[in-house]
Amino acid sequence: MRQLFSFPNPVNEVSARLVAGGVVLMSLAALVLQAEWLVVIIALGFIARVLTGPTLSVLGQLVTRVITPRLPVAAKPVPGPPKRFAQGIGVAFSATSALLLLVFDADLAGWIVLGALAAAATLESVFAFCLGCKIFAVLMRAGIIPDTVCEACNDISARTEANLRRKAAAASAP
Repeated sequence: MRQLFSFPNPVNEVSARLVAGGVVLMSLAALVLQAEWLVVIIALGFIARVLTGPTLSVLGQLVTRVITPRLPVAAKPVPGPPKRFAQGIGVAFSATSALLLLVFDADLAGWIVLGALAAAATLESVFAFCLGCKIFAVLMRAGIIPDTVCEACNDISARTEANLRRKAAAASAP
């Protein structure tokens, strides 16, 4: 049984992109409706996903249990640590937006930060371009994030779909 406060590794990129799409939709709704409360929901979702992957995230559960299994698309496993890092950046942006809107009464700044989050989530959702993952890779190359955090990120052979599928199957075996 998976521990509550763990993050999946590997991650299904199909699900990650769908979650990002959900973030885009919620962010756009918050911007259009000026719904500050929705920014809090977005931030709480990011916090839940950083701590537990999809386990405590309503959006994560909807995507991984309902939407992804019904799609005629094969799973695409990718390393988990960069995705968790990207979720952490989502926490920083969504929490900053919420604080600017609700605590500091800096509405314009808060909506701009949320717009930046929506733009990054759009890149992930539509183009499979994960800004957080790119930043993670730069930090690994600079030695700021140790190689041990994501061995699959450094081992090009581990990035092949066959190897990631094999590792996912071995990790889920009883």
